[in-house]
Amino acid sequence: MISTRGRYALRMMVDLAQHQDNSFIALKDIADRQNISKKYLEQIVPLLNHSGLLQTTRGFQGGYRLNKAPREYTVAEILHVTEGNMAPVACLESETNTCPRRDECVTLPVWAGLRKVINDYLSSITLQDIIDSARSQAGNDDSV
Repeated sequence: MISTRGRYALRMMVDLAQHQDNSFIALKDIADRQNISKKYLEQIVPLLNHSGLLQTTRGFQGGYRLNKAPREYTVAEILHVTEGNMAPVACLESETNTCPRRDECVTLPVWAGLRKVINDYLSSITLQDIIDSARSQAGNDDSV
């Protein structure tokens, strides 16, 4: 399950992608637009910054912006930074499976397959894809 931290990090990154114009965006503006506590975002920013996903600047006109183009960020990349390993079972959390039952576990291929499907899917979606999808949905809104 994706935590609130992962969901909010993705929303923050999408917001930055939607509002990028080479200027830095104040965290307060992101928090207001996304209806997320600024304090909560302050806990997420160091993870994204330390991983090289964001550029930051302090002081007047300070804030945050993407380090790359939106098409260069995948959802998987962002969630791996905030969630860590997203393995569906504990025995797949590290590169080497140290479970004593690994050689006789008949369900291990099921969990390994699920991990692959999740990673492949999340790796196939970029921030640009999310923005384009939102624009497309807004353009097809017949509820007016």
